[in-house]
Amino acid sequence: MKSPSGETPQYLLIKAQLQARIQNGALKSGDKLPSERELCALFNTTRITVRESLAQLEASGVIYRADRRGWFVTPERLWLDPTQNTNFHKLCLEQGREPKTVLLEGRLAAVPLDVMAPLALQPFDQVYLLTRLRYADGRAICYCENHCLPARVPELLRHDLNGSLTEIYQTRYDLIYTSMHLSFYPTSMPPQAAEALGVMEGRPALLLRRLNYDQHGRILDYDIEYWRHDSLRIEVDTH
Repeated sequence: MKSPSGETPQYLLIKAQLQARIQNGALKSGDKLPSERELCALFNTTRITVRESLAQLEASGVIYRADRRGWFVTPERLWLDPTQNTNFHKLCLEQGREPKTVLLEGRLAAVPLDVMAPLALQPFDQVYLLTRLRYADGRAICYCENHCLPARVPELLRHDLNGSLTEIYQTRYDLIYTSMHLSFYPTSMPPQAAEALGVMEGRPALLLRRLNYDQHGRILDYDIEYWRHDSLRIEVDTH
């Protein structure tokens, strides 16, 4: 993009220089960028110009901002193959990442309307609603709402839900995830997910809806997940 004078705007030049430093390895995954004030001095420009450069890099997933900590180079995305039977903790470990799941809230609740049909429930049925936050290498990347069937996993809330739900199902209830119906599409961060992930409401997100089945072909639970737009890629091999 050229300015009316035919020159490339300064914010694009700064963006290109920062991106080049990342691509050639001078700045690596997880590295912190200089502060906005330092970047202003480095490029002899205004904070408005620097912020526009940073915003464009953030939109393309190259960098991200951590509240009150500054700007960082985005780690490599986790990759998910929906045809493979896996879970978040296993996925991270297989790709050399350190997983963590934190329970934000767990309660017995009336089934939400948008979950009623997938779970084949009636309007006044109840589910265990778990809201959880998932981390890779210490960075929060996914806000998840798990809708679990009390009839299938009674007394679920008595267990430690800071970790793999898959392992709890298997060790406590002899239930194994074997198949799922998965849908995913880009959307914007809703308020509750944005607050938990420390991003601005309305920022881009990848929404995953997952209906899980057990080894007997019965519905097990239903997940709604909001992923940071720079944290996940989905790849499928067909044969």
